[in-house]
Amino acid sequence: MSDDGAPGTHTQAEDDPWKINIPDHPDRSDSPAFRAAKQLARAILETLEGSPYGPGPWQMHHGGSLWTYDDQGWFLVLNTLGSEWSAQWCAQPGKVDLIRRNAVRHYAGFPKTIPRMIEMGYRDAAEIVTTPITNAELLGVFVDSIFNACVPLAPIVHTGVLSKESPYGGIHHYPKPITDIQFFKRDDFILWVVDDEGRAAAVTPLAPRGSGDGRVQVVYAEPGSGLAAAQDHAEVEGRALVLPPEHPMALQAFKLQR
Repeated sequence: MSDDGAPGTHTQAEDDPWKINIPDHPDRSDSPAFRAAKQLARAILETLEGSPYGPGPWQMHHGGSLWTYDDQGWFLVLNTLGSEWSAQWCAQPGKVDLIRRNAVRHYAGFPKTIPRMIEMGYRDAAEIVTTPITNAELLGVFVDSIFNACVPLAPIVHTGVLSKESPYGGIHHYPKPITDIQFFKRDDFILWVVDDEGRAAAVTPLAPRGSGDGRVQVVYAEPGSGLAAAQDHAEVEGRALVLPPEHPMALQAFKLQR
């Protein structure tokens, strides 16, 4: 990753082609709220036998985490919305408070959770989740709290880019409806394939397993590619972009089943 730019702004770029201009700002360091939340999340993870997001080591994604405790132990639920750390600068406190209130209603159904968090050393749990968000300071604390900031993702599925070395797409680079699939798909189906330009794409089967139908639907294409243009054209016409069984991308997707 490299930084350059005119005075007052800097640009960020990496091998996956994107570039944005943003105001200069001080280097970020973890807030006390985020450090406390990560400490609790890691203690919770040590109690689990497995994770829906695969093995660690973990990075904590600001994705609306609602860690929950019941008679069977800890499990993770995601709130309706999650806020990235940088998104707080454009967030309206009252709108984020709706997210907090959704968390309050959730935990009312799991009354053992907040006391358990406090027992594990997260002393401000009750105060954070019950305090209305009315200003930027309270908003920042909530965004960096266990109630938003601690979805555990391995680095390659957090900020990774598809490559020959990494078969996973990171949630910061690819749409969440697509990156979610890689965690629950069958092992013998290949989600991420390569189009005829050598660019990454994602496909899903068009029919149930065992049907004998080898067609696939394109659900992701790299922006700027010919495949993306074809997908856009199909959407304008109100149809999905479907590839026949003999198409190279369909053959890639099903090659472990042949």
